Amino acid sequence: MKILPQRVLALTKKELYSQLNSPVFYGIAVFFLLFTSIWLFYFQQFFARNTATLRPFFAAFPLAFILVIPVITMKSWAEERKLGSAEILLTMPFSEWDLTLGKFLSSLAMIAALLILTLPVPLSLFPLGDFDGGVIASEYLGAFLLGASAAALGHLLSALSKNQAGAFLGSAAVLLLVMLMNQFTLGLNLPPLVAETINAVSLAFHFESFSKGLIDTRDLAYFILTTALFLYLNTRVLLFRKWR
Repeated sequence: MKILPQRVLALTKKELYSQLNSPVFYGIAVFFLLFTSIWLFYFQQFFARNTATLRPFFAAFPLAFILVIPVITMKSWAEERKLGSAEILLTMPFSEWDLTLGKFLSSLAMIAALLILTLPVPLSLFPLGDFDGGVIASEYLGAFLLGASAAALGHLLSALSKNQAGAFLGSAAVLLLVMLMNQFTLGLNLPPLVAETINAVSLAFHFESFSKGLIDTRDLAYFILTTALFLYLNTRVLLFRKWR
């Protein structure tokens, strides 16, 4: 079906208004900022390292996203299904792609807002050392792409869930697996083919090159393709519900 930008924009605004009028977003924003800052200054002992790099700071983002993304996406479809409004949306003159992209773009805007709120950390540290601005820009790009792929997965799992609790727990469990599964290859003596396969699926593994200041086209393609795949599957779930 044809995607109409004005309809997608209207749905995005509606979802953003709903999210920003909920205290949940502000709570998760505070958690995200505190977690990443405490990780950098306390657990990673930034000042004791005496090195002008923010890699330890961005290393906390995949961990934080395991809880942050499910909170952002859990309401998207599970709440609509619980309230019975999903059926109303599906009977309105919106295509499945309109609905999927509208909700996804609102989540993407919230992820971008969270990343912007972390800017005071690097800006306050710039006078203390010779930081590479290009590397930090690459790290922010990687974090945004990581968040986009994780959010698309979260929306898909929300569409498959019956309520918010199930959507949150399911998304957190799956994200925990796909974020950290590459760590198994470090501690276990796995065959090279198995290790490469696990790394290829891991979201955090494809974020590593960005955290080093490298924009690898393979990792870029991975995030774009996985995001598109999860969004496509979301539309298929909606289409199934529409004609069930």
